Amino acid sequence: MTVARDIMTPAPRCVGENQTLIEAARLLATLDVGALPICGDDKRLKGILTDRDIVVKCLAEGGDPALTTAGQLAQGTLITIKADDDVQKALKTMKAYHVRRLPVIEGHDLVGIVTQADLARSLAPEDTGETVGEIST
Repeated sequence: MTVARDIMTPAPRCVGENQTLIEAARLLATLDVGALPICGDDKRLKGILTDRDIVVKCLAEGGDPALTTAGQLAQGTLITIKADDDVQKALKTMKAYHVRRLPVIEGHDLVGIVTQADLARSLAPEDTGETVGEIST
């Protein structure tokens, strides 16, 4: 049985909940990624921050990215899976919640993220295509 830990991108970098969106944007650029987990001072996952969040939820609304923190944009229900959950659960979860990135936890610790790219590298093309299609609708 293939589990989430077998296909996930391990040890993702986090943006701290108290870091500004300017710092978050610089980290996104440095890492050449479109999203980062938001982690609290307690090292627990608080949310996911995307480059789009910075633009739509801060800049477009007249916010100041030098004063707005990543934690202020951590909204909604956080969707995760466990590291030892079957990969089919990851697929179903991503489809059901239309998420492109699925944080993987072990206990309360963030240990990885399953992304669409991880799925494409690890699964049959028909599973990948179906999942990407359903996530994107």
